[in-house]
Amino acid sequence: MFKNLIVYSIVSPWPVGLGEVEAALQKALFLECGATQEQSSGFVPPRGEDHGLLAEGVGGHWVLRYMTEAKVLPADVLARKVKEKAARIEQETGRRPGKKESRELKDEARLDLLPMAFTKQAAMWVWIDPQARTLALDTSSQARADEVVSLLVELLPGLALALLDTQTAPQAAMAYWLKTQESPPGFSIDRECELKATDEAKAGVRYTRHPLDIGEVRAHIEAGKLPTKLALTWDDRVSFVLTEGLQLKKISFLDTVFEGQAPDDQGFDTDVAIATGELTRLIPELVDALGGEGRTAQAA
Repeated sequence: MFKNLIVYSIVSPWPVGLGEVEAALQKALFLECGATQEQSSGFVPPRGEDHGLLAEGVGGHWVLRYMTEAKVLPADVLARKVKEKAARIEQETGRRPGKKESRELKDEARLDLLPMAFTKQAAMWVWIDPQARTLALDTSSQARADEVVSLLVELLPGLALALLDTQTAPQAAMAYWLKTQESPPGFSIDRECELKATDEAKAGVRYTRHPLDIGEVRAHIEAGKLPTKLALTWDDRVSFVLTEGLQLKKISFLDTVFEGQAPDDQGFDTDVAIATGELTRLIPELVDALGGEGRTAQAA
């Protein structure tokens, strides 16, 4: 649970209860793709139970799950089907289809193939912390996050969101930490980073499983390359990669998080409690390390 995070702030008063969220999500239930439907999306029960709640509350935190499904049509299969249709027309009429007719043949071929196409599903966790006034999505794609946020704003009147913003840009802070080798309190620099030049060439260098406290890294920064990604560990409990866009990627909960946990202490509620318990402490400390919350976030 929560391998990546894009975090939003709830920027307006929003006195909505979990029951109201549940009722709103019922308007956007996920349904599998129909025979000739290419894509489908919507909310599913987070516990994975048929006909279960769409909005689950655990320890004051609300958890949703957004599902997408898409039919997979390989381009070469579609092209072959179009070619077959065009050849049949040429054989029957003695002429080749024109551009407009070829486009229509492609649409026909897609409709013919969709009922037989394989489907690919992907799911995203959505976490709302009413007390901290944050909403976070378990994705590394800003486009996918925007899709879900737009739907939630549409479904939940009064909900206004802004991407989490900080006084110090993550890129500037990461450059300072690497150059000085002075990580912020509570955090340590790990062995992965990516640096890119800001000029048109966009020259880049990537370090993986490599010490970063070396002169070579400082030289790259002094030459104008800036960090786009940097691996960090917080409090010896959670490791992650921070991006220039203030996203958290490759989140991993370390062994210390699970110390004292009984072998049979597993399941949805435990997973949510552990993940939210750690992240509700990590995120504010990361924001503090970046100078506190900014004032220039744009409403989603």
